[in-house]
Amino acid sequence: MRQLILGGVRSGKSRLAERLATAFDAPVTYIATAEARDDEMAARIAAHRAHRPTHWQTVEAGVALGAAIEAAAQPGGVVLVDCLTLWLTQLLCAADVDTALPLQREALLEAVRASQGELILVSNETGMGIMPMDALSRRFGDEAGRLHQDLAASCERVILTAAGLPLVLKGDPL
Repeated sequence: MRQLILGGVRSGKSRLAERLATAFDAPVTYIATAEARDDEMAARIAAHRAHRPTHWQTVEAGVALGAAIEAAAQPGGVVLVDCLTLWLTQLLCAADVDTALPLQREALLEAVRASQGELILVSNETGMGIMPMDALSRRFGDEAGRLHQDLAASCERVILTAAGLPLVLKGDPL
């Protein structure tokens, strides 16, 4: 099963994803997309690492997320990807964004469609706010919205979280 979990910052989406991954009673590969570019982000990453079970395998994907999913998604296993919007931000800030973004986006979508085992994707839902003032922020919103729509079409379950509460938008209830 492929699941997409969306929500705002501190909505409980990562905690829900971790709980779902643990419930499968199968080996878990956690694919992290964040890069520690400052002390505050390094602290966030450290807190996430400390919270995860030590027996989970962690893969730091960078922008090659599709390849990381393809390598990790095996029958009988669980892959948890956290977070797609951090991955997207890194691509949008890359010097070769206009080349890298379409290639990496398509590689991600193909890996999701072809994935075996359980796949849980976590992403920030940012499309519920006001229209940003600058071009990069508007592009981010557009790209994230399109990515979420394409992933939702490929996933059997889509969940929106708010205040730690899951709302199933597509698929079987929790």
